[in-house]
Order: sequence, then C-alpha cells, then structure tokens
Amino acid sequence: MADFTSDVPVQQSAAHRPPRTEFCVYFGIIFLATLPLATLTWALAAIRQGSLTDKGPIARAWSQARIITPMIFSA
Repeated sequence: MADFTSDVPVQQSAAHRPPRTEFCVYFGIIFLATLPLATLTWALAAIRQGSLTDKGPIARAWSQARIITPMIFSA
C-alpha cells in the first residue's frame, strides 16, 4: 500500500499573509466610523454602572473593526 500523503505540497494559508494596503485602509475607515458609537455606548454603560467598564471606547471600536473588516473581504 502506498502512502500518498507524504508528498502533498504545503500551501500557505491566508492567515500567514501580511495585511494588504487595501485591508488597512478599510480597517482605518471602519475604525473611525465605529469610534463615535463605541464612545457613546461606553459612556452610557459607565453611567449605568457607576464606574468605568473593562473595555474603553478605543478597544470597543478596535474590536468592532476587527469583526467587520474581514466580513467585507470574505463577501
């Protein structure tokens, strides 16, 4: 019986590619667009809870941009 799995060429996945300029531009635009809403929701959460939350407005906007930008490129 022959083993055909040993000579399979290794392909680099998309995760190991460096980010392209277009991706960075879209990420920046989306980050700037989500920043005002993230600041508003952070402020409302801080007022309701009476203290500052774990994630600040920049971290919230950054995570939203990290979620939205790949959705655009996978469509």
